[in-house]
Amino acid sequence: MNSSIYTVLLLIASNIFMTFAWYGHLRLNEFTWFRSLPLIGIILFSWAIAFFEYCCQVPANRIGYKGNGGPFTLIQLKIIQEIVSLSVFVIITTLVFRTETFRWNHILAFILMACAVYLVFKK
Repeated sequence: MNSSIYTVLLLIASNIFMTFAWYGHLRLNEFTWFRSLPLIGIILFSWAIAFFEYCCQVPANRIGYKGNGGPFTLIQLKIIQEIVSLSVFVIITTLVFRTETFRWNHILAFILMACAVYLVFKK
């Protein structure tokens, strides 16, 4: 596999962990044992998940960055990360949380982001 694919796969894994670290505690609040944790316990729980986010994010950036022999500039890496982040977020919120509905304005936003990706990669 080439570094482009490794970079994107690591970014996907990173953003799955990130979404659960940032928002998973909202879903876990349904469990009595979790609801009884003090705020510091919830923060530590989220940090434990975020550790794995960084275990994927840092290698993704190192592998993908042009300065390290990868195929992407910093701006391109950031745009890819944002697209992956929002895509993973939408999938998780619609499948796991089931509190959000995907509407036409969300689709339009994704189309506009796809235009941003095109512009960033245009020479």
